[in-house]
Amino acid sequence: MSRVVLSAGSNMGDRLSHLQSVADELGDRIISASHVYATAPWGGVEQDDFYNVTLIADDPGRDPWDWLRLCHLLEWRADRVRDVRWGPRSLDVDVIACYDPAEVRSRHHDLELPHPRARSRAFVLVPWLQIEPDATLGGTAVRELVAALGPAEIGGVGSTTHSLTLPAR
Repeated sequence: MSRVVLSAGSNMGDRLSHLQSVADELGDRIISASHVYATAPWGGVEQDDFYNVTLIADDPGRDPWDWLRLCHLLEWRADRVRDVRWGPRSLDVDVIACYDPAEVRSRHHDLELPHPRARSRAFVLVPWLQIEPDATLGGTAVRELVAALGPAEIGGVGSTTHSLTLPAR
């Protein structure tokens, strides 16, 4: 079994369609998906707000590297350009955590698990908490990680009226 937590964001073009493309590709492998959140950009580069979602999926045939390759494929299909670090993106899909069945740890420069910056990013943690209230990341409850964030970080994440269309289960 390989269970994964993915974070997807878009702030260029049709943001909602870019996020929907992730759900469409995952199909019936999706266990849960958060609502779509509007989030202030992170990293200090002037740009439009993002739409962000967190998704939990399961596929017994995938390992963490397979999930990473899928993320890169989805970004490529959305014409993702990597010109500016933390700059605008048509689609950004990150592997936040992978479980097989225990949480997988990796320190490879191309795949660090759990994601090394997820602990400090409300746009990852708040949607994740919405769909998995008892989640842990690196042995710490996601609820505790959210509580440790500053009000400005949490305040930059707002719920929208949008949600992704998921396959019938």
